[in-house]
Amino acid sequence: MTMNVMFALVGLFLITAFTNILATLKTILMSKKIMNPVYLLVFTDAMIFATTVSKVTSSDGIQFTIAYALGRTMGVFIGGKIEDKLALGILEVDLFLNDKNKVTEISRRLRETGYTVNTFLTRGNNDEKRYQVEVVIKRKEFKIFEEIIREFNVINPTLKIKTLNKVDGKITTTKLKEV
Repeated sequence: MTMNVMFALVGLFLITAFTNILATLKTILMSKKIMNPVYLLVFTDAMIFATTVSKVTSSDGIQFTIAYALGRTMGVFIGGKIEDKLALGILEVDLFLNDKNKVTEISRRLRETGYTVNTFLTRGNNDEKRYQVEVVIKRKEFKIFEEIIREFNVINPTLKIKTLNKVDGKITTTKLKEV
């Protein structure tokens, strides 16, 4: 295999990974209904895709197909990591506990942190009293929520987590500087 072919394979791998990162971001943005950047991503992806597919289909040997497939796989992996870092979206998190005192303390701590918190008396299994803490948070702040409940030694609680498409009104976020 010549040096030119090696460079072509590495280039194909990197370009394909990049386009798959763009495609992953496009899907994320579309699912969150953030449409303006999607048009540019689709155009860029289409231009690169047309160029790379013509290179793969006109080449001899399976190595170009393998480089293309590996690049797509790496692009999905990297795109997923970027999505985890961006953590776009809003969550409604419901925490269910049997201990009223812990619910009161956790609710107070969440409010001190800056969140709007609702608490409810509910009935659980066998009609036993349970307490629910409801908070709407940005998805990227979920780790803060987890840290707060761990402060009160709540391990493996019952959580109901829903992704919200829209919230009318304001969403309070943490007063902490670092997220």
